[in-house]
Amino acid sequence: MDKKALRKRMRAALAGMEPSAAQRRSRAICRTACGLGEFRRARAVMVYLPIREEVDTEPLVRAVWDAGKTALAPKVYWKDHHMTPIAIHSLDEGLAEGSYGIREPIGGKPFPLEEIDLVIVPAVAYDRCGNRLGKGGGFYDRFLASERLRATPCGLAFDEQLLDSLPVTPQDRPVRLLVTDTEVLRFSLDAGAAAADAADTQESNP
Repeated sequence: MDKKALRKRMRAALAGMEPSAAQRRSRAICRTACGLGEFRRARAVMVYLPIREEVDTEPLVRAVWDAGKTALAPKVYWKDHHMTPIAIHSLDEGLAEGSYGIREPIGGKPFPLEEIDLVIVPAVAYDRCGNRLGKGGGFYDRFLASERLRATPCGLAFDEQLLDSLPVTPQDRPVRLLVTDTEVLRFSLDAGAAAADAADTQESNP
C-alpha cells in the first residue's frame, strides 16, 4: 500500500475514536513518556501541538514546565518548507492557529537546535523499525536531518497507529523512541539506516 492510501486508511481508523477515550489514552501515553530517562535528562523538549486524531501532548507540555525544563513548539514557514523551534510558556497565550488548524507560536526567537535534547514527533503511523508516516509535507524529515540537531526523536502513538512495516524513502527520518498505549519501543540508528538503504536500492533497481 502506498503512502497516500495508508494515510487515508489510518485517518479513517482514528476518526472513530471517542474524544473521551482519546484524551484518556493520550494522558497515559504522555505519563509513560515522562517516565523515560530521555525525558528526565532533557533540559529542552520540542513538542508538537496536536490536531485532531493525534495524541494530545498537553499533559507532556505541562510536565516539561513543572520540571523546570524549556518547552518548544515548531513555527512553520510554509513557503520556505521549514520550521523553527520557539520557546512557549502557555497553551492559552502566544499561540495562533495557522494552516491546517495547527497551533504555533506567534513570535519569539529561534531556539538553538544544538541545545534541544528531545523532539516529540507527530505522525500518521509508525512501524516496528522506527519509521514514520508523516502528513506528506516532509517538514519533520527536513528538521530531523539538520546536522546541528543532536536531539533524540520520540514518537507518540495510539496502538492503532503502529504497523508492522511502512513504505520508506531515503528522505524519511526514523524516530529513536516510540511510546504507545502498551509499549515503549527503542530503535537503533542501524535499523533506520538499513531501511533507508533498502528503499534506495529499490528506487535504483525498479
